[in-house]
Amino acid sequence: MVRESVQSSNIASIGYNEATSTLEIEFLNGSVYQYFDVPKYIYDNLMQAESRGQFLAQNIKGVYRYSKI
Repeated sequence: MVRESVQSSNIASIGYNEATSTLEIEFLNGSVYQYFDVPKYIYDNLMQAESRGQFLAQNIKGVYRYSKI
């Protein structure tokens, strides 16, 4: 999966696989998480959010299954 670098205080890059609805987030500390069954509009909203970290905390963490890779 190709991730796109983003400006964020805690996120380094974000990627999305539309075929599998998998969102992949790399944090500045080097950890990478995959979130599963994430609709494309959630990814789109995340990429457009003023604060990606806040959007992640409010709309993705605790909502979608995830795995640390």
